[in-house]
Amino acid sequence: MRILCLADEESNVIWDTYTKDDFKDIDLIISCGDLKASYLSYIETISSIPILYVHGNHDDRYATEPPEGCFCIEDQIYVYQGVRFLGLGGSQRYKPGINQYTEREMRARVNRMALKLLYHKGFDVLVTHAPALGLNDGTDACHRGFEIFTRLIDKYHPKYFIHGHVHLTYSRQFAREDSLGDTKVINAFEKYIIEI
Repeated sequence: MRILCLADEESNVIWDTYTKDDFKDIDLIISCGDLKASYLSYIETISSIPILYVHGNHDDRYATEPPEGCFCIEDQIYVYQGVRFLGLGGSQRYKPGINQYTEREMRARVNRMALKLLYHKGFDVLVTHAPALGLNDGTDACHRGFEIFTRLIDKYHPKYFIHGHVHLTYSRQFAREDSLGDTKVINAFEKYIIEI
């Protein structure tokens, strides 16, 4: 399965030149947040490929204008072609916003998923907006990662951890690829393709 991962910055190439043929080798699209709903709806329309998404810290507008034709996987384990995707959007709380959480609030979200995690026997891909604490995250309140993401990876050993939120427009310190144990960590800034 080839997956196109998106986050944070819209690709001018996709907006301006992509056609259905450019998506012919893509099986699924994942958005890790902070993209306009109209951008995701446009991609779904021209590609006819399922798009799964989580909210970024700037996606409060999704509450009233969600991306059309796309599937929100917040606080769910979504199974697609046998692959289990766990979605946990948002960032660390640094100001008022519906997609911002303290570490305790994010941990509570994960705890509420205990039965889903048990039923599905874990997950294969962790999809978030924020990074994990200490894994290519920032030191400021906004860009600090979540410790609970590291715990999830340590416990369930997913194949991939895909996130956005920290990217090259801020600093070159943020790696595009990394790993945590057997889990490949991907920063989905703009666009990135993975294979499962």
